[in-house]
Amino acid sequence: MTAPVVRFEGVAKSFGDTPVLDAVDLDIAAGHTTAIIGESGSGKSTLLQMINGLLMPDHGQVTVLGEALGSGPLEPLRRRIGYAVQGSALFPHLSVEENVTLLARLEGWEEARRSERLRALFELMDLPIVLAQRQPHELSGGQQQRASLCRAMMLEPPLLLLDEPFSAVDPITRVGIHDHFRRLAASAPVSVVLVTHDVREAVDLAQDLVVLGDRGVVRAGAVDAVRAEPGAPWVERLFEEQLR
Repeated sequence: MTAPVVRFEGVAKSFGDTPVLDAVDLDIAAGHTTAIIGESGSGKSTLLQMINGLLMPDHGQVTVLGEALGSGPLEPLRRRIGYAVQGSALFPHLSVEENVTLLARLEGWEEARRSERLRALFELMDLPIVLAQRQPHELSGGQQQRASLCRAMMLEPPLLLLDEPFSAVDPITRVGIHDHFRRLAASAPVSVVLVTHDVREAVDLAQDLVVLGDRGVVRAGAVDAVRAEPGAPWVERLFEEQLR
């Protein structure tokens, strides 16, 4: 059996006196796109941020790519994890090319290697290479989001974390970005963890679902299995309301 790309064992996290997650046990399968859904405040982003060590659990253990967080320096592990958030978060004072290749330059990649990887990603995401020389504000919202995905995948990471990455673009643009995301995920052996409030997006893009609620995991498994047995009446209503 293939080891999970991420494992949570007895993980608990509180902010002040407010518990968010309590005794979470969860395996996230390698090679899959796993979507995390749940009501507002259920801990979706908290769970995601613990994967790359932006937050550390109060109790329990998080293991990522076979490494227990806290057992060594975080920076080498983070270089193996791509990360993209809502609104693209491109640096406005850098060109698009400088944004996308930033981590590669920090890693000491030679110019030829950076250029080759940039062109491959732009082609995959259907971005004209001429856009690389522009500033982020000169791109459309959809182009900015695709450039952000290119940046997240620049170092060919085995794990990609996406925190509401498509929610800032309009519905028509989002459909196109979904298609580009599928091409990106299929182009390399990458495991993806996607946090989204959009159940339809989760079902369309992911092979596995994790439903959070009441400080823990309500249901986890393959998309079809979770839809067939939601695990709680409110989850069933969520599917009914958003998947009409």
